[in-house]
Amino acid sequence: MRSGRDVAAGARTRTSHDVPVRQIRAHFEGTTVRVYQAFPLDIANKATTAQTFKPPFKRERMTWIKPSFTWMMYRSGWGSKPGQERVLGIDITRTGFDWALAHSCITHFDAALHDSPDVWQQILRAAPVRVQWDPERTLLLEALPWRTIQIGLRGEAVDAYLDEWLVPIERPYPLSDDIARHVGCSVELTERPP
Repeated sequence: MRSGRDVAAGARTRTSHDVPVRQIRAHFEGTTVRVYQAFPLDIANKATTAQTFKPPFKRERMTWIKPSFTWMMYRSGWGSKPGQERVLGIDITRTGFDWALAHSCITHFDAALHDSPDVWQQILRAAPVRVQWDPERTLLLEALPWRTIQIGLRGEAVDAYLDEWLVPIERPYPLSDDIARHVGCSVELTERPP
């Protein structure tokens, strides 16, 4: 299976800013990598209390983790979109993060990586992890010419994420609220607990 190579596809190409077009941008410390997810209040509040995800979070659904803070803020509208009111900063083990990338398949067919669309579909169906590359964002949430990774976990990858990879879950929304205010974000921020 060639899927692990999908993650690096295009990394050698550079933008006019001499930044790789595809590069994983994340806060990391030796053995952990910070990822972000946005959830409805009930899921996020239970997760921060239990330090893992509890129902109504559903293990059987694909869950997407995002290492880029600014892309997560873009996706969630600074935590203002319905069902995404709480953005969590989640540290996971570097071992788990690396496992996810090694067991991933890119979400679109690429002739440079796959022999045919049928072969790609087979790999995609079998892979417990999917990756896609979306435009990175500025603090004003404007698109940049380079891409940032989104990582979709399903099946055994969700189980490993919840049971083995999680390190303390934090609530970075006060930081996101402060940044949103400073950059003149026009979203209406809801009241947040301390």
